[in-house]
This record gives sequence, structure tokens and C-alpha cells, in this order.
Amino acid sequence: MKGPSFLTKSAGYLFLILASIASVYPFYWMFVGSTLSDSDIFQSPPKLLPSGEFMNNISGLAASAPIWQALGNSLLISTIFTIATLYLCAIAGYAFAKYEFKGKNVMFVIVLITMMLPHQVTLIPLFKMIIGFGWQDQPQAVILPALANAFGVFFMRQNMMSIPTEMIEAARIDGASEMSIFHKIILPTSLPPLAALGILSFIQQWGNYLWPLIILQDRESTTLPVLLSQLVAPGQVVYYGQVLAGTVVSIVPVLILFLLLQKYFISGIFGGSVKG
Repeated sequence: MKGPSFLTKSAGYLFLILASIASVYPFYWMFVGSTLSDSDIFQSPPKLLPSGEFMNNISGLAASAPIWQALGNSLLISTIFTIATLYLCAIAGYAFAKYEFKGKNVMFVIVLITMMLPHQVTLIPLFKMIIGFGWQDQPQAVILPALANAFGVFFMRQNMMSIPTEMIEAARIDGASEMSIFHKIILPTSLPPLAALGILSFIQQWGNYLWPLIILQDRESTTLPVLLSQLVAPGQVVYYGQVLAGTVVSIVPVLILFLLLQKYFISGIFGGSVKG
């Protein structure tokens, strides 16, 4: 069978190169813009190489807004949320994958249905509940409502269905308790999907904007995405170099997390796509 012609292959490669440039350029400009002064950012033709204004932009941003406090708030909320989500989704996914109990299928269908509900539907009930608990402007107001992670339960259940039941039965015969089996066998066996879900959960909470905007009114308790959005609010002078520098700071934790766990992330994602 005759393969594609040289012209067809060249056109395909050219398209991929152009698509890659279009995808990467906004990130490149973000990094470059964070090192420029505002006058250089709006220069025509634009500067495409980094300059030396990054630290000045960061210093100016820190002087006008609690950037480091917001960064710490985001790290605290995202880290606690990710750890709690991994444990709860793992134990729920294990129950749905390896236990038989009355109403199991109905409960799992209900979990799947909740994935289809728009988040906006629950905003008012959640707001009233959080205010009633007196949790406004506190980290748990952002963390706890998001722990009901239907996708995480589904994802872990699909991966844990591939764990041999014989291995679990052998542990029971040896006298291991159910929680011991879960902690010493199931969790270590599920490291790739846990890493994948951990990255997705961290990114989800790290970029969470609407709910923190509503429930965290105190500027000292706000998160980084909300603070950065306030820097470009209508009616105030916008220092774009500072905004871009803050944006660069905001993506560093996500990049570090992905680079550390990318091997497990890829194997976890592809493992879950073929199991079940």
C-alpha cells in the first residue's frame, strides 16, 4: 500500500509545527512579559526576549497586594484538599470495586449522576451552609465542599477493579484486617492512579476561582487566582508586568508537581482507560 506523498507529509508536519507554536507562544509571552516593564510590554514592535525586570515586578506586586499570603493560602488549601481527596476517593473506589453490598449499583449510579450536575446549582445551598457553620473566610469553607469528588471515586474504582481478588483473599486468610489490607496492599498497588488523580485534584483546586471568590471575602484569606483577578479589576491602574509576574509564580507549584509525578501520571491515566 502506497504511503502518503512527500507533499502531504510536509503539510502535516507544517501544520503540527504551527499548532505547537500557537499553543506555546502565550506561555512564552507570559514568561517574557513578567521580565519586562509596562512600557516595554506595550512597545511596538513587541520585545520577544526576556529582560531584567522580574524581581522589580515581584517586589512591586508584593508591596501592593498580599501575594505571598495568597500563595500560602492556595498551597495550604490545595495540599489538604488533594490529600483528603486521594484517601476518600481511594477508599470509596475500593469499596465499589471489591465489595458486594445491597444497593451498591444504585449508589454508584447516583455518584455518576452527580458528575452531571453543574457546580452553579449548589452554590446557594453551600453558601448558606457555610455561613451557618461560621466558616466564612476559613480554609475549610473551600476544602470540605469540594471533597465530594465523583470523578475521583469513578477513576479509582475503574483502576482498582484490576487488582486481583485472590491477593485480597490471601491477605484475609493470613488474618489481615480490612483496613490493613487497604493501607498495606491496595494503596501501594494503586500508586500510579493515585498520582494521576493527585495531579488533577491539585490543579482543580489550585485554579478554583468562583467558590473562593464568593466565600473568602477577607483579602488576607483569599487565594492566588482571586487575588490576581483583583489586580485587573475595572476602575484601577493595571500594572501588567506585575500581573504577569504573579501569574508566573502561580504556575510554578503545578509545574513542579507534574515534573515530579509525570511518570505515574501517564501510567495512571492510560491504566485507567483500559481497565474495567
